[in-house]
Amino acid sequence: MNSNHDAAEFDYVIVGAGSAGCVLANRLSADGKHSVLLLEAGPKDSNIWIHIPLGYGKLFKEKSVNWMYQTEPEPGLNGRQVFQPRGKVLGGSSSINGLLYVRGQHEDYDRWRQRGNAGWGYDDVLPYFRKAEDQQRGSDKYHGAGGPLPVSDWRHHDPLSEAFVHAAAEVGIPTNPDFNGATQEGAGFFQTTTRRGRRASTARSYLRPALTRGNLHVETSALAQRILFEGRRASAVEYKQDGQLRKAKARREILVSSGAYNSPQLLQLSGVGPADLLKQHGIEIVLDAPGVGSDLQDHMQVRLVTRCAQSVTLNDIVNNPVRRVMAGLRYAALRKGPLTIAAGTSGAFFKTSPRLASPDIQIHFLPFSTDKMGENLHPFSGFTASVCQLRPESRGSLKIRSADPSVPPEIRINYLATETDRRAFIDGIRILRKILAAPALKHYAVAEVDPGAKVVSDDDVLEFCRRTGSTVYHPTSTCRMGNDPLAVVDQRLKVRGIEALRVVDASIMPDLMSGNTNAPTIMIAEKASDMILEDAR
Repeated sequence: MNSNHDAAEFDYVIVGAGSAGCVLANRLSADGKHSVLLLEAGPKDSNIWIHIPLGYGKLFKEKSVNWMYQTEPEPGLNGRQVFQPRGKVLGGSSSINGLLYVRGQHEDYDRWRQRGNAGWGYDDVLPYFRKAEDQQRGSDKYHGAGGPLPVSDWRHHDPLSEAFVHAAAEVGIPTNPDFNGATQEGAGFFQTTTRRGRRASTARSYLRPALTRGNLHVETSALAQRILFEGRRASAVEYKQDGQLRKAKARREILVSSGAYNSPQLLQLSGVGPADLLKQHGIEIVLDAPGVGSDLQDHMQVRLVTRCAQSVTLNDIVNNPVRRVMAGLRYAALRKGPLTIAAGTSGAFFKTSPRLASPDIQIHFLPFSTDKMGENLHPFSGFTASVCQLRPESRGSLKIRSADPSVPPEIRINYLATETDRRAFIDGIRILRKILAAPALKHYAVAEVDPGAKVVSDDDVLEFCRRTGSTVYHPTSTCRMGNDPLAVVDQRLKVRGIEALRVVDASIMPDLMSGNTNAPTIMIAEKASDMILEDAR
C-alpha cells in the first residue's frame, strides 16, 4: 500500500477474506463506483493442497493457513479440549473446509424470521442461494446456474457410498437426490463446492475474477488490531503487516467478516463488548454490548468406524504404494478418483423421533477410517459414518484473553450440556447402527471397530460420545442478529448502537442451521451486499 495519506482511505474496508469477505469484495467493487479494501490475516491461497478436494486432510493441522484454535476443557466431553481449525488464508475456511454444499432446512430460515428477523425467511433467502450458485445440474425453482459458486456432483463412483444410501432405504429412510431442494430429509449423495475436480473456495470463485478491478485492493498477512471510532462511528481499521502498524480509513462503512471466532474477538478488542470483560483487559469501552461473544453454537459429531470386508476403501489405496501413485496420476490426468473425496460422500438426514417437525440428525458417510481427522488412515480396510446433531440447545461463549490481537481467544462451546442434545446422540447412533447392519452393507461390514459391540446401553453410548465426540467445524451466532438486548446486529447486519459498522459472516446467524455452514455464509454475504449497496444510494 502507498504510504501517502489518501491511499489509505476507502469507501469500504472489509476485515477477513473468508467465505463472506470474498463475496463482499466482489459484489461491492463490481460497479466500479466504490473503492474497497479487503484485509486478510493469512497468506495467499497458493498451497497446492487447498485446490485438491481431499487436501482438507493435509490442511487440518497446517499452521500456515489455519488458526489451529482449541476450546477450553469441555465439561460434557470429560474435560477434553476440542481442536477448532479455522482458515487463515484467502478464502478463509472455504479454502480448508470439507467442501460440502448443504444449505440447511427451509424451516431454519423461517425460524430466523419468526424470531423477529424480517427479510430472512426461506422465501427471502432462496433468491440469494440461487444468485450465488452455478449448479452443475442446471437451474430450477431451488437452484441457480451461472453464479460465481460452482456446485457439483461427486466425480468418483464408490460402491460403499452407494451401498450406504441403499441401506438407509432398507431401514425406511427415503432416497433424496437433492438435500437442497424441496425437502432435506432422506439419504443420498452430497454435492460439493468443486468444479472439474478442483476446490471452489470463495477466493477462487468470487475474489479471483475481481482482482483486475482498479477499485479493489487486497492486503494479505494483515492482522486487524482494532477498529477505531469517532464517537460511536466506526472510522478506520488499524492493522499490522510486516511488523508495521497501518491504518485504513473507511468513508462509508467497515465490514467485519472474520468468522464466528475472530469477529467477536475484533469487536471486543475494539471496545464493543461486555463491559466487565473489556475493563478486565484495560480496553476503553465504546459500547457495553454484552451479547458480543455470547450464544456460541457448534455442531458436534460422533464417528463410528466399521471394518470392511473388501479392499475398496481409501485406506487400501493410501496404504498401497502402487494404488496410491495410480490415484495421483488419475487425478492429475482426469481430475477424478479418490483425491476428489470431500468430507462426506453420501449421507442422510433423519428424525430421531416422529414427534419432530424436521430431521435433527445428519450422517456423513466416508469410505475411509482414521482415529482422528487429519491423522493417518487405519492400516485395515475401514469406513466411517458420523452422527451430527443438527440443532443443539447447548450454548457457549467467546472471550478475549488479552488486549493483544495475536493471543487466541477463549472458546467454550459446552457440548452435550442439555438432555435434548445427549438424547439426540444416543438415538442417532442407534438409528445409524441399524443402517450399517442393513442388507445392502452386509457384503462390506465385517464388524464395528469403534465403539464396538460391547457398547450397547444408553450410558455406555453416551460415555462413548463424551470420550470421542468432536466438532463438525460449524461455529456460529457469536454476533447474533435480532431485536432483543443481547442481539449484536439488526436485520441489516448493522451493529446495534454503532454507526458505519456491520458484521457479515456466520457469527450473525440467530441460531445454527441444520446442515453445513459454508453455503449459508455465502448467502448471508450475497444478501448483505445488496443491503449495503442499497444504503449507499
